[in-house]
Order: sequence, then structure tokens, then C-alpha cells
Amino acid sequence: MKIVLLGASGFVGSAILKEGLDRGHQVTAVVRNQGQLKPTPELKIQITDVYDSAALAAGIVGHDALISAFNPGWKDPNLFADQVRGTTSILTAVKSAAIKRVLWVGGAGGLQVKPGVRVIDAPDFPAAIKSGSLATIDALEQLRRESSLDWSYLSPSANMKSGARTGQFRLGDDQLLVDSSGHSNISVEDYAVAMINELEHPAHIRMGFTVGY
Repeated sequence: MKIVLLGASGFVGSAILKEGLDRGHQVTAVVRNQGQLKPTPELKIQITDVYDSAALAAGIVGHDALISAFNPGWKDPNLFADQVRGTTSILTAVKSAAIKRVLWVGGAGGLQVKPGVRVIDAPDFPAAIKSGSLATIDALEQLRRESSLDWSYLSPSANMKSGARTGQFRLGDDQLLVDSSGHSNISVEDYAVAMINELEHPAHIRMGFTVGY
């Protein structure tokens, strides 16, 4: 497929980029700056401001799907507002570019630990990432209002770190997945596997879902 990937140079985006390329997809990486990324026959680098929806739309026309790992940066003092604004701009662009399939990197904060209680509701939820988590939850709310898009929103487990690509994991819905010891983990490599699996074999259209061990 011809895929647009936003945030391809980030922690999650770079894992998704590798998985997508390894499976033979053609990827256009939309980034703020090229950084360490180098174009190849399978990888096109496109430097575009995601807040400029018209410019973004013009650059992504003709692609089969868009995957968003967009994050304005954890050190952004206006993280919540900037991420929400970015989400709105991206969704405006994909509709303008007539891209129907959209996959979104979600967060664990919106997952439920018991009915009506989310991960983010815990009193010890880290303050440093709360605004970003709330903005990611807002992205799901925006997606739910987009009836014309075939979107999927994939939340990781509570702890996502670099690790092994095993291809062995569980999928869930809106409940935080925990193992037999009560831990909630996924490697970023396996998160990327789950994302590209969903791209290739859609099973969660207009749904949020999660992945964990």
C-alpha cells in the first residue's frame, strides 16, 4: 500500500515506519524536519507543517491510508492545545485528500481499569504526561465524529518500551490489558506489528482497541 505516516521520526512512529517498510509498503513520512531519515525507493520524506491542513492535504493525495503518530513534543508548553489543533488539521486534510482509511496511535490513559474508571483517573497518574494523554483521548473523540472515515485507534498497554518483536500478543477493546502478574506491557516493536496488521487486515473499523501481553 501507499501509506502516509505522520511522526515517523518519533519513538512510536519510527517503529511503525520500520514495520511498514519491512512488509513492503511504500511510505511517505511527513515530519517537521528530516533528521536522521533518509529517502529510499520505498520511503519518501515530506517536510510539512501538520497545522497547515491545505498543504498537508496537497502532499498526501493519492495514498491508500494515513497512520498518525503525531505528537507536538512532550516539552511543548501548550501540548494539549497544540495536539488537539493538530488532530483537527490532520482530519481536515485526510478528508480533503479523499483518504478514507485512517489509523491513529492512541494512548493508554483512556483505557478503563474498571467500569467508568480510566487509567488517567488514578491519583498517581504522572502529571508530566497528563495533558498529552488528555489530548490523545480528545483525538478519539474527534474520530468518533467522523462517520465518513474508516478509522482505527490503537492504544498501547500502560508500559510501552523498546524490546523484542515477537508478534505474540493479545488484542482488547477499551479495557487495559494486564498479564497474570497484573502488569500491563507491550514492546513498541509489537505495537507496530499490531498497527500494520490492522492496516493490512482491517478488523477494528471505527473502533478503539488495545494491544498487550
